[in-house]
Amino acid sequence: MPRQRLSERQIERIQKRQERRRQHTRHLVADADEAPVREGLVVVRHGARLAVEDVDNRIYQCLVRQNIGHPVCGDRVIWQPTGTDQGVVSALLDRDTVLSRPDYSGRDKPLAANLTRLVVLLAPHPRPSKHLLDQYLVAAELMGVRSMLLFNKMDLLDIEALAAFQARFAHYRDLGYPSVWISLEDGRDLAPLAHRFSGETSILVGQSGAGKSSLIKVLLPDQQVQIGRLSEATGLGRHTTSAATCYRLPQGGRLIDSPGVRSFRLGAIGRSRLQLGFRELAPLLGQCRFNDCRHAQEPGCAVKQALMEGRVHPERLKNFQHLAANLTAEPQRR
Repeated sequence: MPRQRLSERQIERIQKRQERRRQHTRHLVADADEAPVREGLVVVRHGARLAVEDVDNRIYQCLVRQNIGHPVCGDRVIWQPTGTDQGVVSALLDRDTVLSRPDYSGRDKPLAANLTRLVVLLAPHPRPSKHLLDQYLVAAELMGVRSMLLFNKMDLLDIEALAAFQARFAHYRDLGYPSVWISLEDGRDLAPLAHRFSGETSILVGQSGAGKSSLIKVLLPDQQVQIGRLSEATGLGRHTTSAATCYRLPQGGRLIDSPGVRSFRLGAIGRSRLQLGFRELAPLLGQCRFNDCRHAQEPGCAVKQALMEGRVHPERLKNFQHLAANLTAEPQRR
């Protein structure tokens, strides 16, 4: 049976109820038969079940109350214990950032929350898709989180091929995106790499085959221990490795591994907002002679002028035009 769509009034009531929980839940006095409320971090979600980590790093298997939203990996929540290693989530706390993508119906589906950095993993093989790369970077810009380009498997290239490969992505470095070139086969790269993840809540994204699993093993030498701990506490078993998971890094910080970001596309945003996601095009918004300028053959186009002056890379403009032609218009707010 298809899920019934909520009316605007129902949605408004739900939002008000959740806001009241956020404002007052810390001041609630527990009943005799009810455990006190706590704050926690969602480290795994699988279906209706969550693995929530409390302030003492203990994991609880939790169910979610209806109509509080859609908690995802990285969310901060209010929850209450209901038994040994079990609980119920009663409220979703405000997110600093959220990474989402459209589902099959076109609605935004949250994938991970409260990120501070998005790390795009690339390698010589499979051939990197700059179209996909730019979508990741636009999502990060619009979220307001930092990005890093991490190039793996550099041991597969000789000196000449490495120079040519680096030249293909030089304009990203010129735009201010940190670019790190590594080989997981070279131990000298590993210590500095781990330091770059320290103190961040990072999510790894990129094409299949770029070496994400190998990289995670390097960054998380105790990954199997953490997976076992989560499986034992939640009963998720093998599903732990197929769901988005928030790991604790040994040097401090968090690393989110999400299968949902291997193939990525932007949601319903308008052309102007898309342009804001291209950091070299954002300052040019509103600078063209015509308000509806498509940055093609129109006279007085600030973007085309910047292209001729070398301030905009032609591949980036091409990717912008392709995305703009295929994006669904952002829904109007009432």
